[in-house]
Amino acid sequence: MTVSRSEYCVVACAEAWRENGEVLAATMAPVSSFGARLAKRTFSPDLLLTDGEAMLVDLDGATEGWLPYRRHLAMVTGGKRHVMMGASQIDRFGNQNISCIGDWERPARQLLGVRGAPVNTLNNPVSYWVPRHSARVFVERVDMVSGVGYDNAAAAGPSAARYHRIPRVVSNLGVFDFATPDRSMRLASLHPGVTVEQVRQATGFALTIPADVPCTREPTAAELRLIREVIDPKGRREREVPA
Repeated sequence: MTVSRSEYCVVACAEAWRENGEVLAATMAPVSSFGARLAKRTFSPDLLLTDGEAMLVDLDGATEGWLPYRRHLAMVTGGKRHVMMGASQIDRFGNQNISCIGDWERPARQLLGVRGAPVNTLNNPVSYWVPRHSARVFVERVDMVSGVGYDNAAAAGPSAARYHRIPRVVSNLGVFDFATPDRSMRLASLHPGVTVEQVRQATGFALTIPADVPCTREPTAAELRLIREVIDPKGRREREVPA
């Protein structure tokens, strides 16, 4: 059975929550949301899901509990949350920008603002989902730090680095991590059909690239059925990551 690029991305996002236990899986986009739901239905059944506002929901979207903002913040600062955010820019050490493009004092483009990114990255695991991998997103240095990367967390001292962790970055080209001596970004796997050279050309900094880069794992037949028939029967994943 043919597996689409978007389905590899859903599985790659799901893997971010493997063995996370009972934590809140917070997502910001369709594919990452489908990944969280796939993880809960398969290998991470203890994950907590949210409707994105103030409710905990079950696998079918029915309300399971109330999660007001103050309790959500308590989960964040207590480390009981793994969020998969987006990134307008991300650099080689995992610093993320969702605030502005250009100089902060006179930006060329105003974006969302830092939002909860600093608190997220210093208190609980934060992964990233980037549906369009390009050198405009994967940059040598972000224009403004919203989510804190490994270099800035280390520079801020032990209190900042204690709970800081970026498990993975997933894009439409592959999966990336920071399993290097200097905590710079490494190419962990390529989605089938993507070459190392394509990733190099679409990245604005020098990635660590192992001699033998594996392919992103394929979804099982059961996972494919869940993605296509249960989690995303309307095919929204294909609009976010076109074939």
